[in-house]
Amino acid sequence: MTSMTNVTGRATTSADADTWTVATAKAHFSAVLARARTHGPQLITRNGQAAAVIVATEEWERKTRRSGSLADFFAASPLRGVPELVLDRRQDRPPEGVV
Repeated sequence: MTSMTNVTGRATTSADADTWTVATAKAHFSAVLARARTHGPQLITRNGQAAAVIVATEEWERKTRRSGSLADFFAASPLRGVPELVLDRRQDRPPEGVV
């Protein structure tokens, strides 16, 4: 993936036009934030390697919103009820770490 800097100083690649170097992102932080809100996630690179992504608050909340409980997660497991998956537990003493 080749990288170059355009007139505004934003680093761009042919694969992802929303990529910024650390130095350029620092110098144009308000623009990075504005683009994250209007154009989606903004990739920040350091030494040509992906280092961080800036996303709009709304997207972050949507992606990190919890959907259900841990019990719901296990209940929906495709491994639930598989006969080959039988876990035996020692009954003579509590598990390690439990007092």
